[in-house]
Amino acid sequence: MENVTLNVSGMSCGHCVNAVEGNVGKLDGVAEVKVQLETGKVDVAFDHEKVTLEKIKETIDDQGYDVE
Repeated sequence: MENVTLNVSGMSCGHCVNAVEGNVGKLDGVAEVKVQLETGKVDVAFDHEKVTLEKIKETIDDQGYDVE
């Protein structure tokens, strides 16, 4: 299991948290997703053999947020 913390801009409310956690959490291989709204960070625990970091970033981007 790999753990990463991504800097994500554009998140400002509970809907943003639900959109990111819900959609990233649906990816096969993602064990845990936690949005830290106040700091603009997203912690993700995932199995790199099932899902790539690029796919996780793409999923966040698809929700309308910028991943740094």
